[in-house]
Amino acid sequence: MSKQFIVDLKYGNEVSSLFSVKYKHPPRQYKNGFMFTVGLSDRTGEIEATYWGGTDISKLQKVYDSFGVYDVVYISGLVGQFKSKQKIDINEEKGAIRKTDDYDIEDFVGRTEKNIDELILQLSEIIGSISNPHLKALLNSFFDDVDWLEEFKNAPAAMYIHQAYIGGLLEHSLNVAGICKAIWSIYPMLDKDLLLTGAILHDIGKIKEFQITTNIRITEEGMLRGHISLGEEMLLEKIKEIEEGSGRYHPSGSVESGGDETIFPEILKFKLLHIMLSHHGRGEYGSPKEPQFPEAAAIYYADECDAKVFQYVQTKEEAATEDFRTYSKRLGQIYLR
Repeated sequence: MSKQFIVDLKYGNEVSSLFSVKYKHPPRQYKNGFMFTVGLSDRTGEIEATYWGGTDISKLQKVYDSFGVYDVVYISGLVGQFKSKQKIDINEEKGAIRKTDDYDIEDFVGRTEKNIDELILQLSEIIGSISNPHLKALLNSFFDDVDWLEEFKNAPAAMYIHQAYIGGLLEHSLNVAGICKAIWSIYPMLDKDLLLTGAILHDIGKIKEFQITTNIRITEEGMLRGHISLGEEMLLEKIKEIEEGSGRYHPSGSVESGGDETIFPEILKFKLLHIMLSHHGRGEYGSPKEPQFPEAAAIYYADECDAKVFQYVQTKEEAATEDFRTYSKRLGQIYLR
C-alpha cells in the first residue's frame, strides 16, 4: 500500500492509508447515533479522525476496542474540515479503521539522514579532545555506558519543533557543540572544555522526557518535570557515582582511593548545573535560570541557533508552493528563493 502522508492530505481527498494512534476519546452520542475520535500521526504531522457510527453502540464499541494507543491502524475515509482545521471522517458503512502489524516504522517516526555511527565517532572525537580530567571522566561515565549510549543515540530532540526523529538528540547535541567550537574560535578566553561538555550534555534529560513507540510521545515524568529538571538530576547522580563508586580520581585520569583534592571540583559542578538550568535562556521559555557567565550564554545561543535554523530550513524544504514565500505559525513569513 502506498503511504499517504498527513502533510499531503487535502480537503476532499479520499484516505486509504496507515497511521499511528496517538490518543483515543471514548464513544459518545450525537444526533444520528454514536461516534468516537482518535488522534492519528505519521512522521509528517498529526490529524484527528472521527468515526461516525449508527445507533448500534455495541457495534461501534467493538471497533473502538479493537485497537489501542500507539497501534498502527488502517484508515479508510474522507478528508473533511472542522473550524478551519482538517480532519478525517470515517463512515461506519463506507469507511474503516482497523489495527495492522504490517508497516514500516520509518513511515511514522523519521530517522536522521546522517549516519549515526559517524555521528558517534564525531562525539568520541570531541570527548577525546577534552583535557580537563574531571569533565572527561564525567563524559566517559555517560557514554561508556552501552545501554545509556543506545538511548542517547536513538532519542529525538523534540516532539515537533526540531530534529523530531530517531537520532535527533545526537544530531542536535553535535550541532550545538559545533556552534560552540566556532564561538570559542572567536572568544578563545572561554573555557573550551566546559563549553563542549555543556553542549553535549545540555539536553540529556530528553532521554527521559520522550519515548519513541510508533510515534514520539512525552512521558508522564517528562510532562510533569521537563527535560531540564531531569537532566540536572542525571548530572548530579553521575557526579555522585563517579565520586562514590570509583573512589577518587587524579588529574591524570587514574583512579585511587584517597586524596580529597581529587574530588569533582564544586565550582565546576555548579557551572555545569547552571548550564543545564539556563540553556533555555529565560523563564518564559522554561528556563529556571538565565545564563550568568559566558559559557552558559554561548550554549544558550548555540542551542537556540540550531533549533531556529533547523526550522527555517525544514519550512523552506517542505513548502508546497511556487510562490516566493510561505507562512509558518512559529516563524512567520519565510522567503523561499
